[in-house]
Amino acid sequence: MEFLELAKKRCTTRGFSDMPIPEEHLQKILLASRVAPSACNRQPQRIIVVRTPENLLKIQKAYKTFGSSCVLIVCRDRRNELIRPYDNKCSGDLDIGIVCDHMMLEARELEIGSVMVGLFDPAIIKKDFILPEYIVPTALLMLGYPADGFLSAERHQTERKPLYDTVMFECYNEK
Repeated sequence: MEFLELAKKRCTTRGFSDMPIPEEHLQKILLASRVAPSACNRQPQRIIVVRTPENLLKIQKAYKTFGSSCVLIVCRDRRNELIRPYDNKCSGDLDIGIVCDHMMLEARELEIGSVMVGLFDPAIIKKDFILPEYIVPTALLMLGYPADGFLSAERHQTERKPLYDTVMFECYNEK
């Protein structure tokens, strides 16, 4: 599939069927995380695959899972962070976003839905999954087959701002 076509087909899934993800498809999604670029190739991602009912209940205390039977807790390892010297901005969250994007696109290629969540309680995840202090839960990625199918790839025509509202050339222009 052509990349832009795949990117348009990727959509947020907020309701999953109970059909399990085949192991070979999960492995492909995880391999997509491995090839994702990161700042200076630091590869800060640490991913916990959660599929047992008791561990899914732990995640539900931090945020809803939309019925997903496979949730990836995507963490960043703070021990080898790349810090921008000019303002101390850490690249870790950007790296995790890229990792999640790669996995969501691979999932969509495999007809698997996904939703990436950042609005969860990290303290619950840290406590219930016994994470060391240097491992920061950054995103939850719910995976599964959509209960109601995928959204139309044409939705971007009406749901997205026109390119001229978000892209400027040579300088910032307030519109």
